[in-house]
Amino acid sequence: MSRTWFGTDGIRGNANTDLTPELVVALGRAVARTITAPTFLIGRDTRKSGPMLQAALGAGLTSEGADVVDLGVLPTPALAWQSVKRDLPAVVISASHNPFQDNGIKLFGAGGAKLSEDLELAIEDELHRILDSSVKGPKPLVGHGVGTIRSELDLGDDYVEYLVASLDGRSLDGLRIVVDSANGSASALGAAVFEAVGAEVIAIGCDPDGTNINSGCGSTATELLSSAVVEHGADLGLALDGDADRLLAVDGSGALVDGDSLLALFAGDLADRGQLAGNTVVVTVMTNLGFRRAMEERGIVVKETDVGDRHVLAAIDKEGFSLGGEQSGHIIFRRLATTGDGLLTGLVLADLLVRSGSTLVELLDGLIESVPQILVNVKGVDTSLFGHVEAIDMAIAQEIDAMGETGRVLVRPSGTEPVVRIMVECTEPGVAEATAERLRSLIEHELLTAAAIRDEISLAHAEAEALDLDGGA
Repeated sequence: MSRTWFGTDGIRGNANTDLTPELVVALGRAVARTITAPTFLIGRDTRKSGPMLQAALGAGLTSEGADVVDLGVLPTPALAWQSVKRDLPAVVISASHNPFQDNGIKLFGAGGAKLSEDLELAIEDELHRILDSSVKGPKPLVGHGVGTIRSELDLGDDYVEYLVASLDGRSLDGLRIVVDSANGSASALGAAVFEAVGAEVIAIGCDPDGTNINSGCGSTATELLSSAVVEHGADLGLALDGDADRLLAVDGSGALVDGDSLLALFAGDLADRGQLAGNTVVVTVMTNLGFRRAMEERGIVVKETDVGDRHVLAAIDKEGFSLGGEQSGHIIFRRLATTGDGLLTGLVLADLLVRSGSTLVELLDGLIESVPQILVNVKGVDTSLFGHVEAIDMAIAQEIDAMGETGRVLVRPSGTEPVVRIMVECTEPGVAEATAERLRSLIEHELLTAAAIRDEISLAHAEAEALDLDGGA
């Protein structure tokens, strides 16, 4: 069965319209039937819709006999860590970097890894059966068969202790850091983590009200962080997203540092210390060509996967590597975690600055010569039609051929938003912009046309069926 709900990072949509309580109750039932575990951990970020959807998911799970432990508001990586610690599956109610109106559901198997695509498909298959009123399900559980929900809140201190332990006793004394928690799930923890190891912290984006998550702050809007770093004369700025599983940085001058540059720093540092397993770093197809060239110059092997930290982790575990990540700032230190962790990434970065005795500006100087990269989203189209329109396939192939060795073209439907993403890189001035705009215009036109034709055909079929019914009557 094709994927209906799951995208690159779980299920995501507008809360109470796309992601309704009714759907989430059914999802909870499907998860409990597919992942046979006695207990599930559930946590959430700070969105207004979080408690509603958490209650619905808990109802679905307990109706199938599973017990639920409510861990309250916690970062996604904290839930993954608890999953490892307790060997239980975990669920996070969050839409990551999306605006507050959206929400989502991320699933981790026992042991802290995101679910495989095969397991997600199995859950979707069961969810389809539950939502189909013509399919008779198992006999409802009653009495002692129904699961329970209990709360274990205030686990933030345990998570902070785990993060602090990753520095093996080293201190960040003398470092001034601005931490932007995006008014999200790390709002109560962001400053505490870095203060616990001696840093002076200026905390921003840490006053969630249910509607201001990712709003003008965090990794999707770093202007506030850049200004704060310059204003306070800070050594470093750290920008989390809503569920704190990724991180972007700002250097002392206020300049943004993306995931590619961070990953290059970490790969080089681990290689220098003999801790980069297989002398390899795992990246996705979105990683800049400049990163690949920089790693080649260092003699570090680059292994490429599809977009999504789940694919990065799978490649790391398959061959025993230790480091991987995405341009967006999802970075996995496999010795320490099973998923991207923004606070952990920030600690490792700050520790690198202290150990090197250098500023971030100095560490980045000459590290990567980024190839100009243009990212364009095609909005307002039906992404399910992508891959089924020959004119689009031909146009993409032609642009790739024309680019040759001077750059790259990547076009894909988003796994987290209803858009088609276009990425073009080219060393030749102006070529990336022109290529991206040609593709954007063509893809928009072709997908809108294909949708209109499909709708006309559907209408014609419906009218024909109505005529048949009238004739039969």
